[in-house]
Amino acid sequence: MQRPLPGEQAPVIVNVDRWRAGLPDAWPDNFPTSGDVWRRDVFAVADAYRAGSASPRQLLTAVLIWGYGSIGYGPWRAARSLGADPDGKRLAYALEEMSAPAPDEDALRTAYRRLRDPNQARLPWLGSGLFTKVLYFVGYRRGAGGVQPLILDRVVASCLPVEAGVGRQSDWLSEEWLAYLRWAAEQAQARGVEPDEVELAIGREAEAATT
Repeated sequence: MQRPLPGEQAPVIVNVDRWRAGLPDAWPDNFPTSGDVWRRDVFAVADAYRAGSASPRQLLTAVLIWGYGSIGYGPWRAARSLGADPDGKRLAYALEEMSAPAPDEDALRTAYRRLRDPNQARLPWLGSGLFTKVLYFVGYRRGAGGVQPLILDRVVASCLPVEAGVGRQSDWLSEEWLAYLRWAAEQAQARGVEPDEVELAIGREAEAATT
């Protein structure tokens, strides 16, 4: 059983039957069928992908299940994203430098730009708010410190200070994402926590602001 990461307060709750019916050929091996999906469940699929025992499509499926959660249109949009890359080659191309022991900023920039570019690896319904989730799960190296790939979606962006370097509300440029990663790395070092704990704290702040 996967345990929550520091700062993760609850699992994402999904309708497993709907997801399995919508994506029958891309379900990740050993993915939870309880409907409770923690970040570590998705990290386990990302680990398997880097080891060669999970396909790019299984990786993307795990991320999208967690990313969409209980949103009703999630399975429909996920099926269209996956359908545009039936053999997983576009996603594999985007992520080819992300299996390194510690992906550097050049590797992160390259992967981000490929996933943003329709002529390279961008997929329908997979904007930066979702594909940064893919980059986070496949590229994060816990305990390594420094600049780590993190999720940048509208929820996170809405709570970032000016000094984080994110100046727009969506479809962020690679340099905006990297500026945010550098800022989060500095915050993490100052607080003595993991960089993704900074992102999780931002998410909690956004949630509190809407309640």
